[in-house]
Amino acid sequence: MDVKKILTIVVAAIVLFYVITQPAAAGQAVQDILGWLREGAEAIITFMRNIFA
Repeated sequence: MDVKKILTIVVAAIVLFYVITQPAAAGQAVQDILGWLREGAEAIITFMRNIFA
């Protein structure tokens, strides 16, 4: 096995452990990440609208 594959398995195991042991905190983390991505997308859309307006 190469190092990249081992690291991928380890990270997946840690994430799975986190989701199983702390589902509420994991759900909140996902909501926070999605909110951050949404805000970033909205900022890009606003920027593009201002360029072409």
